[in-house]
Amino acid sequence: MWTANDPYGQHAHPPVDSGRLHYLDHLKLLLIALVVLLHAAQPYGPADWWYFEGQAQAPLLSNAALVAGTFLMSLFLLISAYLVPATYDRKGAKAFLGERFRRFLPLVLIGFLVVVPVLMYAYYLNFRAHPDVGFATYYADIYMGGAERPQGWSGPIWPDRQFAHLWFIQHLLVYAVLYSLWRTMTTRSRLRTLSSTDTVPRAPSTAAILLFVALMALATFTVRIWYPVDTWVPLLEFIQAEPADLVLQSSFFVAGLLAYRQGWLMAFPDRAGYAWLALGTALAGAHLAYGGELGVWYADGGWNTGSLLWSTVETLMCVSLSIGLIVLFRRWAARPSRLPLALSALVFTVYLFHVPVVVALQYAADALTVGPWGGFALSAGGGLVVSFALAWGASRTPYLRRVV
Repeated sequence: MWTANDPYGQHAHPPVDSGRLHYLDHLKLLLIALVVLLHAAQPYGPADWWYFEGQAQAPLLSNAALVAGTFLMSLFLLISAYLVPATYDRKGAKAFLGERFRRFLPLVLIGFLVVVPVLMYAYYLNFRAHPDVGFATYYADIYMGGAERPQGWSGPIWPDRQFAHLWFIQHLLVYAVLYSLWRTMTTRSRLRTLSSTDTVPRAPSTAAILLFVALMALATFTVRIWYPVDTWVPLLEFIQAEPADLVLQSSFFVAGLLAYRQGWLMAFPDRAGYAWLALGTALAGAHLAYGGELGVWYADGGWNTGSLLWSTVETLMCVSLSIGLIVLFRRWAARPSRLPLALSALVFTVYLFHVPVVVALQYAADALTVGPWGGFALSAGGGLVVSFALAWGASRTPYLRRVV
């Protein structure tokens, strides 16, 4: 894993000058900040279920959340995948998987057993019309499902047990296992790198990118006929997944692996990257300005022209913004900086901590009656500061440092 002193994991480095990869540290920090902002906006605009509700709505926040959701986690997965082959090449399957499980499994278990139950208990007491119970009773009977389902249960699921935002870390573990299986079944050299092959780094052509957009949009549209947006299913009764976004997210993970082997991140021309960024920004701006009138109604899925159109626009926005941001940060944020290096090592711990922090601040904002924009500002700004502070504190505590 990345650390403050060795962000690429015990001096592992991709087949490019490692000094150029500091832009990925900066980009990861932007993405985790957007994750916090996205969840800070949840009660004040987006229609998704959330742990706190009952606030006045701000349509602009809803449109902005939808734009961020088009690319945020897919780009996160691409960056994560880009760093996988070098680690595997150096360590081999056993050590690679051991490291991944030691790093991610405690986060998933802490979230499932501690963090999410507290959030769901607060939701139960404040937003459900059922008799109040103590936390121990709630945990055993309602969160774990030890009792019968109450009449008039409001959901979103029964029982309340879930992995919530930890689905992302679950998926990283699954992808690590699948990648190890694939590498084990191939005859490729464990130490293969771009510099030891005759492969010349070459960015994908515009035609190839557009073909990828078309195929992923069609696949996404097809999946959403049966699984609309915000429909979650338990894969193997353990892995939490949203099929509506799974096609694009999994394809971005594969793209990250290919980008490492083919040198795509460094080969992509600045001018082309800026053109893609301009396209993505234009699409995002149009949605921010007119999404309430033109786009939100067809975003969920189904067999209709609107769903096909949104799947296409969403995929194109995701691809263009991802390419554009990578090139932009590669060009302007490539220099090493001590603070981003230190903060980037905290990203996954921040991911674990930020939801309870944000939700607590949303309750506080409600008590202060500051309105939707005030609530968003408090939970976003405070969420970023407190989440990073907690993650930093955990990283300096001997026992917690080994766990999170």
